[in-house]
Amino acid sequence: MTNVIVDLSKYLLILLIAMYTYWNFRYFGVSEEKKKILCRRQNQMMCLLHILAYGVMLLKTGDFKLAAFYMVQAVFFQCYRFAYRRLYKNRSEILVNNMCLLLCVGFIILARLSFSKALHQFFLVVLSGTATLAIPFIIGRAWQLSRIPWLYGMLGAGLLAAVLMAGDNSYGAQLSLTVKGISLQPTEFVKIIFVFFVSAMFYRSTDTRQIGITTVGAALHVLILAASKDLGSALIFFVTYIFMLFIASSDWRYLGAGGLLGCLASGAGWVLFSHVRVRVAVWADPWADLDNKGYQITQSLFSIGTGGWFGMGLYQGMPGKIPVVEKDFILAAISEEMGALFAFCILLICLGCFIQFMMIACRMEAMFYKLIAVGLGTMYIVQVFLTAGGACKFIPSTGVTLPFVSYGGSSVLSTFILFSVIQGMYILKRSEEEEEAYEAYI
Repeated sequence: MTNVIVDLSKYLLILLIAMYTYWNFRYFGVSEEKKKILCRRQNQMMCLLHILAYGVMLLKTGDFKLAAFYMVQAVFFQCYRFAYRRLYKNRSEILVNNMCLLLCVGFIILARLSFSKALHQFFLVVLSGTATLAIPFIIGRAWQLSRIPWLYGMLGAGLLAAVLMAGDNSYGAQLSLTVKGISLQPTEFVKIIFVFFVSAMFYRSTDTRQIGITTVGAALHVLILAASKDLGSALIFFVTYIFMLFIASSDWRYLGAGGLLGCLASGAGWVLFSHVRVRVAVWADPWADLDNKGYQITQSLFSIGTGGWFGMGLYQGMPGKIPVVEKDFILAAISEEMGALFAFCILLICLGCFIQFMMIACRMEAMFYKLIAVGLGTMYIVQVFLTAGGACKFIPSTGVTLPFVSYGGSSVLSTFILFSVIQGMYILKRSEEEEEAYEAYI
């Protein structure tokens, strides 16, 4: 009987997230009143998905710690949404919903893989969510943020240099710093600082001299990352800078030059770094070294293939066989037990967040805010693409995580900051529009 319930539950889970995803995109084409209705429906779908998944896990394991874990999550999500409603009248409700949905899915799959890691992740999420609640308020009132570009540049490059000189080595790259037993990945926060640096520089001017100076500063960030062998992050920084430069200058030649330079940099990475050659060789033919270097990607492909469109059902697969599955291969675990359709919906929700970021960028009149929205949105969607592409062998693995879903405290906190900055700009613009409408009325 238990297996029948588990088997039926996977179809219900897909139906629930598919409805949530549909309303996520329907949101962009309806009136303000209907948007509120759609957001309420999304909340209902998320609550049903959440309780169904934990009900199935409780049924399979009989471990009542999962029931307690579900309840504290439910309380947190309700409190977080309530705090946003009380603090910010003009918030983007759909962004809050999407944050909660992605976190919810992350907790479900992490609890399935490792309860201790899920509990640790929840603790970090509560701290991060609480700590970043004030950021939208700050964004709307701190115009001087655009006046300190070199502080952003020096701080970002300094943190990356610290990782290069004293960072811990992980899978061939220097990624983290350990301070009094606490491991941090400064790169996750430098991503945001870097966007502020570029935005503030181009807000001042976009003449040839300013572009040259900014390019040197951006290149310094990328070169330090390359020296640390963190090529996944280096790629994210590079692509983000090229798109921000294009938006600031409206010159298509920069996109072409960026594409050419990216090809040359890829060739240089192949020549200079042995682990890059290994990753590309594994990507090209992982079956040639199935039990060693190709083990991770082949296990990921087995998981995705075994799960098929509808998944095996929670606790019916073996996602734990994938090394580091809770981080950069979390989508493979989701695909195996919850189905490729479920995983695809997760990616569509991430795409919906990106579209919302770009819509906010289009509405901002100040170039500083416009570039921040474009930069953060580009960083976000490139990271999602790299994670998804690496898990399904579309591109070589880069070792980056899926925001809000994968395990990792630095990633969670930086993503909360990213969404809070975007939320702050949305609230600022909505408030300005309300004031203009009021002035026109009187």
